[in-house]
Amino acid sequence: MGRRPKKTGEETEAGLAVRGRNWGLPARIGARGMRGAGGGRTSYLDLPTEYRGTSRQVCGLWPFVVGAGTPMMGVPLGRNLVTGATLCCDPISWFERAGLIANPSMFTLAKPGLGKSTINRRMIVGLDFRGTVSLVPGDTKGEYTDLIRALGGQVIQLGRGMGSLNPLDLGEMGAAADRLTGTARRRLLDEATGRRSTMVAALVSIVRKAPITGDEEAVLGKAVELLDDVDLGRPALLADLVALLKQGPDALRAMTLADTEEQYRQAVKPLLKSLMSLVEGTLASTFNRQTSHRLSLDRPVSIDLSSIPASEKTLEGAVLLTCWAEAFATIEAHDRLTDAGLAPRRNFFLVLDELWRILRAGVGLVDRVDELTRLNRQIGIGQSMTTHSTEDLLSLPNPEDRAKAKGFVERSGMVFLGGLPSVEMDALNKIVPLSSRERELIVEWSIPPSIDIKTGQEMPPPGRGKFLVKAGANAGIPVQTALTPAEIRLNDTNQKWANRIADETGGPLDLSKTGAGR
Repeated sequence: MGRRPKKTGEETEAGLAVRGRNWGLPARIGARGMRGAGGGRTSYLDLPTEYRGTSRQVCGLWPFVVGAGTPMMGVPLGRNLVTGATLCCDPISWFERAGLIANPSMFTLAKPGLGKSTINRRMIVGLDFRGTVSLVPGDTKGEYTDLIRALGGQVIQLGRGMGSLNPLDLGEMGAAADRLTGTARRRLLDEATGRRSTMVAALVSIVRKAPITGDEEAVLGKAVELLDDVDLGRPALLADLVALLKQGPDALRAMTLADTEEQYRQAVKPLLKSLMSLVEGTLASTFNRQTSHRLSLDRPVSIDLSSIPASEKTLEGAVLLTCWAEAFATIEAHDRLTDAGLAPRRNFFLVLDELWRILRAGVGLVDRVDELTRLNRQIGIGQSMTTHSTEDLLSLPNPEDRAKAKGFVERSGMVFLGGLPSVEMDALNKIVPLSSRERELIVEWSIPPSIDIKTGQEMPPPGRGKFLVKAGANAGIPVQTALTPAEIRLNDTNQKWANRIADETGGPLDLSKTGAGR
């Protein structure tokens, strides 16, 4: 029988731990486990899985060890790539409820195919559950049609022979004015007159591919005002505007300072030539007829322009701008009725996808978009604008247009940055401050997909669904978006290829039955 060893001051921690276990002495265990023979020590510790919930959901764990690292207010998008925590985010919730941003708007930049439209569609689903009405006033690729129909919304299809837009129609502003009285009615009608004249001026700029002059815009405004005094028994058309300009009443002649008939004709001739291309040219079937469909603001709406070929830039740009103007005018009319207590207050989520198309459609359109996008906070609009890169904004020929387009990003409450090439980092950093690590992430996400050596098929791009959420100068939040099974088919933008995703029944999905919107 051996003797109990004497304890010396030179004993190691491992030896003390082992002997402590054998002789009843207190064991000393480090942060990574017990050292020495019979112990168990690990060189690497995995981070524990993080779970999040409210005090009602996980009340048995209260008080929590730590607070939430990212906001839990808004539409759930996916998981934080660093902490694994769920990120909830949308421009309306972060502005109205959380107070995290000063402007209820967002701008998304990423290469094609990395999930820009998917972010918008997820927000549409989540905001629809909260009662926010989403509007897509110009879906150039038809990517929102299936989703809006699944939500029970309104889909309006426009194109050659598929519908028309009358830029002189009072629309919902006229309907709202009929319900108002006094000063409120007069102010709304004045606003409608200004919007319609601005819309016609923008169309003129598109068809002539040159900016309209200030004198011409003043004449147009007066002509639209005079048309309101003519009882036609129907909304005025562009053909009526042309006829009025040809007639040349005294009020119009006074605007041109013409002393003779010949001087007046020469003054309005360039404007008439541009308007005639809208009345008699290839755009007549779209803009010189009564509006075929009115927007409904009690459910989601998408205007599908996918039937317009991308090569017809003039038609596409004109229809896009008209649709955007119609959407803002309809929301403005609802806002006036709400102020008068004649309609319940609603918030709207406006999705302006494929921004690069409208910016390149014609001269002067940057000014029009700039005017439209400054209305969101005043009339309860959450706004999302999407394009592929900063080059879409900074490659415009006019320096003033480039500065204004850059302001679209600078004024946005939050910016979503997906995969972008390294050549864009310097220009992007001037608009959105980025750390070196954030820049590395964005460039890594832009790497092209590789081929799976086992299957021989192309793997998904490494940056698909990954975005860096920037709110002001704060550190960005890297997130991986996650979709429900019901959303996967509705987010398939390759439906015309053999790898399209189909549900088991092969029929259209109804989100109200699947619960994806919940």
